[in-house]
Amino acid sequence: MPATGPPRFIVIARTPIARFIPANSKTATFTPVRPSVQDAKTGKFLFDIPLPPGVKSSWQVLAAAPDNRTFVLSGWTGPDSPIRFFRIHLDEKGRPGEPALIPGFDTDGLSPGYVMALSPDGTRLALSATVIGGGVNVSVVDLSTGHRREWSTSQPGMVLSLAWAPNGHDLALASSRGGLRILDVRRPGPELFGATRLVKAVEGFWPLGSVAYAPDGKTLVYAVRSAIERISITGEEPPQVLAQLDRPATASLTVVFSLDGTGRHLLYVEGWRSFQLDLVSGRVTGLPILVGEHQKKGGSPQAAW
Repeated sequence: MPATGPPRFIVIARTPIARFIPANSKTATFTPVRPSVQDAKTGKFLFDIPLPPGVKSSWQVLAAAPDNRTFVLSGWTGPDSPIRFFRIHLDEKGRPGEPALIPGFDTDGLSPGYVMALSPDGTRLALSATVIGGGVNVSVVDLSTGHRREWSTSQPGMVLSLAWAPNGHDLALASSRGGLRILDVRRPGPELFGATRLVKAVEGFWPLGSVAYAPDGKTLVYAVRSAIERISITGEEPPQVLAQLDRPATASLTVVFSLDGTGRHLLYVEGWRSFQLDLVSGRVTGLPILVGEHQKKGGSPQAAW
């Protein structure tokens, strides 16, 4: 799925809105929220994304293919119910088609967290979830058949980000304990870290953020603290700092970003604004995330392009 030029569309997703009425109530009322499409240049709202049957609201985690048209989103099916995943495709005007549920692929909505990545050809989804009680799972599923393969480790920590290589069989992992690693999904063996090779170890307190492959497949772009860095997949040379983000003191420790298919344009969210970083010029453009004021309660959304 080739990318041409800067991305035209941004897809926004967030969790359902929880309200406690009255304020001291122990039971929350949830308001569904649909994911949406925005113009990447102006931030203008374009379209709501329809939800598939059984999915009541969007959830926060989503992934994009390099073409800026194909996305996988996660959806909330209700309290104490699984998270489901579905794929949508945008036309040339950004209008989403009908959502297609991914068969046989869901996760506990109350798990500590998960991240996912869509393969370059849009046919497979990689997902990592923290296991309650300790350990990490990484799964790869075929979106058409639901066929699934898993790797796991009992070591503590979290996988904070996943990214497919352009070759379609290497998967980069940013782990809170394991550092930057690469998994060849063709290799046998279910033990996660045993099937990976180390590119960069975690140093000090600061955790890694998102990771992405450059289009040539030879380097990784990743976030650590408020810096965006690049490193060879061999790890033989010191990392290069591409940018230092100007972030508020209240910002989270990790930077969650989406790198477009050209490898030049990076998107991240702080609060209720999206920021676009040109990795060549260093220019940062901030745009508001245009939703109703009632939707700004709770955590900020995630975005991808």
